This record gives sequence, C-alpha cells and structure tokens, in this order.
Amino acid sequence: MRLLNINTFQLETYNDEQLIPIYAILSHTWGEEEVLFKDIHNDPIKEEFQQLQRFCNEARNFGVSHVWIDTCCINKESSSELSEALNSMFSWYRNARLCIAYLSDVFTVNQSIDHSRWFTRGWTLQELIVPTEIWFYTREWKFIGIRSTLADQIMQLTGVNKRVLEKDGAKTLPDFSVAIRLSWAASRKTTRPEDRAYSLMGLFGVNIPTIYGEGIEAAFFRLQMEIYKTVPDHSILAWGDVIYSSWEKDHLKPEIRE
Repeated sequence: MRLLNINTFQLETYNDEQLIPIYAILSHTWGEEEVLFKDIHNDPIKEEFQQLQRFCNEARNFGVSHVWIDTCCINKESSSELSEALNSMFSWYRNARLCIAYLSDVFTVNQSIDHSRWFTRGWTLQELIVPTEIWFYTREWKFIGIRSTLADQIMQLTGVNKRVLEKDGAKTLPDFSVAIRLSWAASRKTTRPEDRAYSLMGLFGVNIPTIYGEGIEAAFFRLQMEIYKTVPDHSILAWGDVIYSSWEKDHLKPEIRE
C-alpha cells in the first residue's frame, strides 16, 4: 500500500500490513485534471494540488499523518499494481481511520446533495458502504454531515438499506441477498465498462483479476462465478439470462429491489 505523508508530501510504500500507519482516505469523483502518481513531485501549481493539500489539512485535524487518494497513490501505468489495488480497495477503505467524501459539485452546505455525481458512480457505491463512517464535504471544504445522520436521505438517493448506512453498517452486508446488493448498483455508471463488475468485488468479499478490454459481459460473468463459489446465496442464478453488455437498461429485475 502506498500512502502520502501529509507532513513531507512524499509517497511512502508499506509492504507489511502491520507497519501501515493510521491514515485517512478520500472518496471523490475524478475531474479533468487530477494529480496523478507521476505528478506528485511536480511543482504544486494546479488547482488539483491545492485541493489535495486541503484534504491533507482536513485529515490532519483528525490526528492522522498519512492519507490515501486513488489518483496519486496508485501507479496506473502498471497493470499489475492497478489490479492489486482494485482487489484491495475494500480493505483499504475499511481499515482507514476516517473516510472523507468530497462532493465537488456541491458548492455550499445549504445546497442539496441529491444531484451530486458522487452518488451515481460505480466505485463510490463501495466507498459509501465500507468505511466505518464518512464525513461529507462541499467543493469549498465545508462540512456537510456524516453518513449515519444523513442515512435517510442517502437511502432515498441510492436505494441502499438504512441499516447499511448507519455507523459501521457494513457488518450487516451478509444480511442482504446477493441480488439485493447487486440492485444497489443498478443505475451507477463507470468510465470503463468493466469497472461496473470490478467495483462490486468488495461487496461480496471476492477477488478476480482485472482484464480491461474483456467487456462488461465477460467481466460480470467472472464476477458471478466467483460469487457463486464464495457466497452461500444462489440468488445470483436469477441473473444468468441477463445481457450485461446493456447495463444502462433496466437489467436489474424490479421484484428484487428493496
């Protein structure tokens, strides 16, 4: 795992889980010019660097010295590192001291979060559910609220059961069938089609190799097979005749929504 030291602004690699320091983790949607792994040592002239520093400052207020951000803590030019990171995402978000969700399209604390892009993306479903708690912030880094107190509103926005949204609610995931958990991803979008399958691995405690270019149907089939082998719940079988390459259509059967 690679973390950013907020005091030195240097990336540090930890191969031993026992040595990983307490860290904060960021959940956000990608913009046009993010600070990437290769950019982290460049002069901080981009607005994105300033936003990264704002995140570090906020994390410092919670008493942590390190942070994790997907854009700059993963070398996406390495396919093996990317695959390992995507398969580790669940545990990284789960083990963070805190998770901050940055809603870049919410400008004030009085603005409704109902139309924020953050609630529509594939990877942020896992990031919504997995952390013990989430702190939501506006574009200007004003505090909006925490997940547990916003649970009713978030449930209406996402369909995710309120019990899962309460503090440490991820422990209740096994109480919900595979089909119901899949239904939470019904309308979510990803930039790369395969990520619609890959982003769900953590919700079922499974791991599959990431093979970009295989297409959503192949990726989802492999995910289905791994879930079937791992999770003692055969509601996944109800999905065998669904064409997942047309994910945007209403491929999730309405009778399993909850």
